[in-house]
Amino acid sequence: MLQQVRTLRSSSTRRSFLRAGLAAPGVIGASLVAGGSRVAARDEDEITHGDISILRFLSALEILETDLWQQYNELGGIQDAEVPGGSGSKAYTDALVNLDGDMPQYIHDNTEDEFTHFNFINGYLMSKGAKPVNLDRFRTLAGSTAMGAQKIKRLTNLMQLTVDTSWWTRYRSRTKNPDFGDTFPPAIPGLIQGKFPAIPRSDADLKPGTHLQAIANTAAFHFATIEQGGTSLYPALAQRVSNVEVLRILLSIGPTEALHFQVWHDKAGNAPAVTDPTNGLVFPDLSMPPFAGNEDLQANLIMPEPTVFLSRSLPVCSIVRPTETQGAAMGAVRFLTAMGLFIGQSSAFFAELNALATQADLAQRRV
Repeated sequence: MLQQVRTLRSSSTRRSFLRAGLAAPGVIGASLVAGGSRVAARDEDEITHGDISILRFLSALEILETDLWQQYNELGGIQDAEVPGGSGSKAYTDALVNLDGDMPQYIHDNTEDEFTHFNFINGYLMSKGAKPVNLDRFRTLAGSTAMGAQKIKRLTNLMQLTVDTSWWTRYRSRTKNPDFGDTFPPAIPGLIQGKFPAIPRSDADLKPGTHLQAIANTAAFHFATIEQGGTSLYPALAQRVSNVEVLRILLSIGPTEALHFQVWHDKAGNAPAVTDPTNGLVFPDLSMPPFAGNEDLQANLIMPEPTVFLSRSLPVCSIVRPTETQGAAMGAVRFLTAMGLFIGQSSAFFAELNALATQADLAQRRV
């Protein structure tokens, strides 16, 4: 081990080594399988291959998040120079405002945050001589043609979503934790049984009003679904980081995902009861039974209920859930794929995303 380190330091700088080693995903994977994540020196300022792989995977996910949030902001957020593109859809914005008057501002701010996340991570990677992530070649999907949306190609598809709302009951449970293999029923069963738009696909979706409100409701639950995923992913991957500064990055960005999640968790609870006449999607009245008075469903319980953690023999604790680190990156890819976010993407896109996730999951914390 020490001989490898001495050889590495004498033959090249860390920066040139990382630049060469990270030029292609296959090189990273091979070095990690061979134990390459441990070849760096034990100094706290050394960054391992595993650290770089985790950052590259997170950069890719933040790019994808930015793409979807930008689509939401173009149609339903505040339009200004801080977030590029779009001119807004008044009808869609009005439907979102039915959940909360500040929805356009929150959408705008969430979108700006995602831009800063991937720009920072990519900038940090380059500062260390590592290759940043660029997914522009996969911007091939058609977006909304509704008035207010940019007519550009996208990375993500917001028009055929299958939204898993089991996070609603998971964060209210006092006896279960997905890290123990427990499962949870969805709050809105209809959203997991089809493929639904979360933005107007065209101006034809602006009527009737009940259809547009169902689209806005779908968006509200999708907001929280996306952000609760990030809330879990950052602490899960942080457990595999070796470098203290990289750990600081994950522990600093991760909590912003939790802040986003709690906002959207709260707003989803305001979704008005509606049945979409075009596809039968039902949003129940969340102020009435079985939601009202039921801690497993109650709409205003937006803070995590205490639950089992690490061992069922320990006292319950209020926590982020899940935070199991094994396979966390690939789990995130499967989760996003299952919701239909990548419908229409190429096999090359999935190969790239799977490679980044595999490399992140192979990372091991240096001890």
